[in-house]
Amino acid sequence: MTEPWTYREGVVSDAGVSLIGFDVEATDGKIGSVDEESSAVGDSYLVVDTGFWIFGKKVVMPASTITRVDTQEQKVYLARTKEEIKDAPEFDENTYREPDYRQQVGDYYGRYPHLP
Repeated sequence: MTEPWTYREGVVSDAGVSLIGFDVEATDGKIGSVDEESSAVGDSYLVVDTGFWIFGKKVVMPASTITRVDTQEQKVYLARTKEEIKDAPEFDENTYREPDYRQQVGDYYGRYPHLP
């Protein structure tokens, strides 16, 4: 089983490149852009600003949900559908870094089969 907060091998090839501002693509279309990122070992994630797609909300995407980063096109590709992302645990600006919330998000995305 993949650790939710760890990047898949080979996903991040240009270490040190900031992903902030990159477009984020679900398997079925664009969901927003990267608002924040963490590359801490064992605690890597993106905060994605979904804009008008889900009423201006943000979502936390664990590193394991990322299948590819294209630095030329400035896009991040996820192994999740828009519906799966929309139904994820609610983002809260005050608690999204807390262990309980992170456990909920990790468990939620862990339920879905990992796409290649």
